[in-house]
Amino acid sequence: MRHFLLALGAAVSIPTAFAADCDRTCLKGVLDQYLNAVVQHNPSAVPLTPGYRQTENAVVTRPGQGIWQTAKALGKVQRRYFDPVTQSAAYFGTLEETSGNAAVVTLRLLVAGRKVAEAEWYLARKGAPGIGVGAGAQANAAFWDPDYLAAHPPVERVVPKAGRVSREDLIAITNSYFDSLSARDGHIMIAHPGCVRLENGVLTTQRDAPANLPPNAAGVFQGKTDCMNEAAMANIYAVVGRRFPVVDEEAGVVLGLGVFLRKPGVAMRRNQFSEWFVIDQGKLSAIYSSMFYPDQDALVPNWPPYDGNWPVLPGPK
Repeated sequence: MRHFLLALGAAVSIPTAFAADCDRTCLKGVLDQYLNAVVQHNPSAVPLTPGYRQTENAVVTRPGQGIWQTAKALGKVQRRYFDPVTQSAAYFGTLEETSGNAAVVTLRLLVAGRKVAEAEWYLARKGAPGIGVGAGAQANAAFWDPDYLAAHPPVERVVPKAGRVSREDLIAITNSYFDSLSARDGHIMIAHPGCVRLENGVLTTQRDAPANLPPNAAGVFQGKTDCMNEAAMANIYAVVGRRFPVVDEEAGVVLGLGVFLRKPGVAMRRNQFSEWFVIDQGKLSAIYSSMFYPDQDALVPNWPPYDGNWPVLPGPK
């Protein structure tokens, strides 16, 4: 009986989903093997689970299609992040394609039994659709600047253990950014003054602040805008479908995914975004994104627990 109870205790103490955990070294190996297989246009070069699922900008694609055909080489910016808790590995940076241009990409992998079970791609390409009427420089084409990203990439580091923030706090700090956008209140955000944001490689902060702003206006640092600037939140109605699938505690980096909805009746496309949050001493210091603007009838985010389309609010009748 004693041996039976010990065996039973051992069995229930290990979650079934993580019975064959992949540590950071293992996750890196799987990620690199997957990326190499994609560049080689060869799905058989990486172990995939029988139910492997892949999306590119929320569209389901089969192994060997889409990016498997257009990828040519990894780009100038290559950042890899790992989350042993969720058995996830991820890539942010650039990817050279057969078009001759580099895409700004986020790739999220879910690993199960040391095989790839899920691959979620965000691909920001030159000339991709913009946000629509009234969006200024992004009206007809989304932001895209892989060269600027290459000159200003995310920091590569291992945060000393004494300086790390808990996993729960890393997620909460990241979520404060989304709460801030939905509320259009920069004071909600837990961020350092001067925090930077790059969207598809384009710097969207550190611009001259409007002269009529009061000295203590949220998101203004020494006369320049930063990620707390409330003017950048004006076109966002709500941040929905929020997910935090990758929390790299060693790097102090969180991957946040979701959808920016517009106000009812506003003729602008939604954003579906992947954003990488760099957190220093308990506050956001930098945000790097790869995002796209789906049509109103596109199925986004198309991943659990938000399978299929996030409802588009109806306009005025």
